Amino acid sequence: MTIEKLDASSPDLIQQNIERLLDLFPECRTEGPREDAPMVDFDLLRQALSDHLVEGPAERYRLDWPGKRQALLTANTPIDKTLRPMREESVDFDTTRNLFIEGDNLDALKLLQETYLGKVKMIYIDPPYNTGSDFIYRDSFARSAKSYEEQSGQRTEGDGKLVANPESSGRFHSDWLSMMHPRLKLARNLLSDDGVIFISIDEMEADNLFKLLEEIFGRQNHIATIAWQRRTSPDARKVLSTAHDTIHVFGKSSEAAETGIYKLPLNEKDAARFSNQDNDPRGPWVSSDFTAQGYRPNQMYSITTPSGGTHSPPDGRCWKNTEEVFKRLLEEGRMWFGSDGNGVPRVKTYLSERDGKNSWSWWPHAEVGHTQEAKQHINSLLGKADLFETPKPIRLLQRVIELASEPGDLIMDFFGGSASLQHAAWTLADSNSQRYCITVQLDEKIETGNAAEAGFTDVAQLSRARLKHATDSLSEGVKVDTGFRAFRIDSGNLVDTSVTPKEATQEALLGMVSHIKDDRSEEDLLFGALLRWGVDITLPIEQRELAGRKVWLIDAPEDGGGAGSLGGAALIACFAKPNSSGKGGIDTELADAMAVLAPLRVLFRDDGFADDATKENVHSRFKQLAPDTQVRVL
Repeated sequence: MTIEKLDASSPDLIQQNIERLLDLFPECRTEGPREDAPMVDFDLLRQALSDHLVEGPAERYRLDWPGKRQALLTANTPIDKTLRPMREESVDFDTTRNLFIEGDNLDALKLLQETYLGKVKMIYIDPPYNTGSDFIYRDSFARSAKSYEEQSGQRTEGDGKLVANPESSGRFHSDWLSMMHPRLKLARNLLSDDGVIFISIDEMEADNLFKLLEEIFGRQNHIATIAWQRRTSPDARKVLSTAHDTIHVFGKSSEAAETGIYKLPLNEKDAARFSNQDNDPRGPWVSSDFTAQGYRPNQMYSITTPSGGTHSPPDGRCWKNTEEVFKRLLEEGRMWFGSDGNGVPRVKTYLSERDGKNSWSWWPHAEVGHTQEAKQHINSLLGKADLFETPKPIRLLQRVIELASEPGDLIMDFFGGSASLQHAAWTLADSNSQRYCITVQLDEKIETGNAAEAGFTDVAQLSRARLKHATDSLSEGVKVDTGFRAFRIDSGNLVDTSVTPKEATQEALLGMVSHIKDDRSEEDLLFGALLRWGVDITLPIEQRELAGRKVWLIDAPEDGGGAGSLGGAALIACFAKPNSSGKGGIDTELADAMAVLAPLRVLFRDDGFADDATKENVHSRFKQLAPDTQVRVL
């Protein structure tokens, strides 16, 4: 058995779903054209689900639209693409844990499936609002090598990645839903079990988006629908002006719906509500009603006040707790009867005991900001007016982050826009902890307007510029990871060798001497492999010399790993190739030097060996010296 090759394409979600289904219904397994890809016998599956299956034209409750079947297929179709590092566009590339990905967010979501599956705590997105003039994404996934560049993601002139969706179109709502469906489906996979997604939308698609989220996340996992007051005054052009946007909030699971939202920290205004009218040694407090709605016999009793008066529950209500609990609270000094000692009993809550406050679904601009505030903020950062059309205020994103994540969590925005989410996360960070963010933004061309006049050629470039200036608004002296590793989505690193006999010309065959594209650097190959292997692409990276060859180490311990250490590197890669005399490539000397470091994974070029015998010998050395190390080739 020789060294296995690393898969070059994104995960095949269709086959993964089939395998999950066959785990539940193994009796429905049948053979397919590929030995390693079993198929489902749907006749047997229908029989297994006969009491629950809805078939044919039977009426049912569901959201449907022209193009939905294609949208389902789009979400599951693998792609042959990769992320290529952009060091010159990054900040603190070698040390940061934040990501900025330039390209189509559907491609990005597919590429991140292995590495970040179930690891994102919170997602916030602000997708196109479908106003009749905005642009939406056109998704086209042709699998053939010949048409892939034109239809599936290489940035070429007039490639039509963004298209207008006029309200006069017969597929106005359908096209928008087809664009959103695969992205939300893939985003759900990235969320942790207690993860939460927030989506801003206006009234045009708010109801359709809600139904779509019900289908993908489940109605039972709807947490709230928030009204954000984005305007400070009515629009004089409208008789009844819309003052708010909607933010739908869904959890990935019932666990997220119950525990995925946290309390907000108390601010100065909240703390001012607490006082200490009776000099209680436990400090400031507020009192709350000690009654509850309804009739419960064990909570219907008479209470005697300190001044000798008595109180019973009002009509239609009972006391909040049983008499036994009331007596304990009274003994602890937690009951308040007014300054004269004869008021209706109320229970104290101490400021020192409050761990925050619950939020509600109405967010006024006085608390979380408005669109004009957001524009002014970006204008001051970049020194130019109206660079972004509809940015979101930092205070709005701060609230979203605080509600659904904690320091150390990973958050994401795959409609990055002005990169407000990443900026907001930095403003909440301190020297000890912070959230880390993945931002994805299409390199949408900028041809006119203030941004073009300022020298920006695309939106992704403008977003990164905003992040580079974001540190100007942070507190001095606070050490925060304000960097980001920038990547761009590109075609896969390997040459597609699947050609027809007519295409197999001498020129074409000469171009296939190497199975790796000529324009790809070692770092391109490294990150492509990390993605395919599901390794975190923000882990520390360093270069060393080992047995006379350059190697890349991912997340290597300071002592270099090896026997008796806390563990080896996450991955060691060497892309050396033998010279004309067969020297300088991968050999047993290098294998022995790597194996003693006990890495979790090792990666080579498939053409890095002088011959097949050397390749087999290297494989044998790892099996002998580091049997737990996974060894793969590109």
